[in-house]
Amino acid sequence: MVASQIQPLSAHDGLQLSVVIPVCNEAENIRALGLEISAALSGRVLYEILFVDDGSTDASATAIRELHRDVSQVRLLRHAKRSGQSAAIRTGVLAARADWIVTLDGDGQNDPADIQTLLASLRKDRNGHLKMVVGNRVSRQDTWLRRVSSRIANRIRQRMLGDGTPDTGCGIKLFDRTTFLRVPAFDHMHRFLPALFQREGSQVISVPVRHRRRTRGVSKYGVHNRLWVGIVDLLAVRWLMRRAPRSVGSEEDLS
Repeated sequence: MVASQIQPLSAHDGLQLSVVIPVCNEAENIRALGLEISAALSGRVLYEILFVDDGSTDASATAIRELHRDVSQVRLLRHAKRSGQSAAIRTGVLAARADWIVTLDGDGQNDPADIQTLLASLRKDRNGHLKMVVGNRVSRQDTWLRRVSSRIANRIRQRMLGDGTPDTGCGIKLFDRTTFLRVPAFDHMHRFLPALFQREGSQVISVPVRHRRRTRGVSKYGVHNRLWVGIVDLLAVRWLMRRAPRSVGSEEDLS
């Protein structure tokens, strides 16, 4: 299938998909990840790859520049100081030139081949209500502590928000750029994107995806900043969900 036949993705500035990857001190993972994304998408969809360097102190920016020599679709955005994953994702989405966004973690644990799985689910949408497809890591390749903390956090979140998403923390997501830019922006918002999209009246589905062990670099998350810090954010999102606007306006034809 050639890129011009891809549906229902719409093209903007000749692009159909923007891949946004927040990275912080992931120099060892960048080249391999970028080449995998290129292999997964080339010839199938018109795309760009936006690496957002969130205040790295290693050679991440240099690795991205070197990758661009081989993969011309690569772009580099940089934060002068570390601002967090949510801020990095928003920076990438704001700079993106396509109407649809895919996010992946910069650690290489998401398999870029699964982007096609998410796109296949989007193509099945017939009413235009589907605005987000979320990966569900059915076989987590993490330490037992990270698996347990994520399981607890997901159960608490689902009980309080009822978003029907089994793995909202999965880094690989496909979503509509316009809807993303309508949701409230705040630190750690990336953990609650399915609920926030539902707040906008959008359909959200989850699909099984692969998960790989981290082979290079060091994780930036632990129990403290993945589980307990999220409780405060969860209460705030619950407040937002309960106070979402209920009425939807329509334009009258004056012709």
